[in-house]
Amino acid sequence: QVQLVESGGGSVQAGGSLRLSCAASTSRVMYSGSCMGWFRQAPGKEREGVAAIERDGRTSYADSVQGRFTISRDKDVNTLYLQMNSLKPEDTAMYYCAASWLHCPSAQYWGRGTQVTVSS
Repeated sequence: QVQLVESGGGSVQAGGSLRLSCAASTSRVMYSGSCMGWFRQAPGKEREGVAAIERDGRTSYADSVQGRFTISRDKDVNTLYLQMNSLKPEDTAMYYCAASWLHCPSAQYWGRGTQVTVSS
């Protein structure tokens, strides 16, 4: 079983930045897991994929965040990150970390989420 704990959410004004972190309970998912990623869900909307990173380091992004968000990981501290720059009000959502033993896009384990609110 893999446990994921997100942190770093908060309230910012449009144009600001936040960095989300996701601490994994085991290093095995960082070294052997096939896919780790970030999803988000805004009120009244379906959950959507934001960014993902494969075991080999390849990354992918939703069109809406391309060029503004960066996904990365630090295997030494079992942590996944999402650097979010140039935030927009439409980025407001609950952000979830996910991990999977399968290739991206996939999610088998979920964190509880961290709220991001962007005001105009």
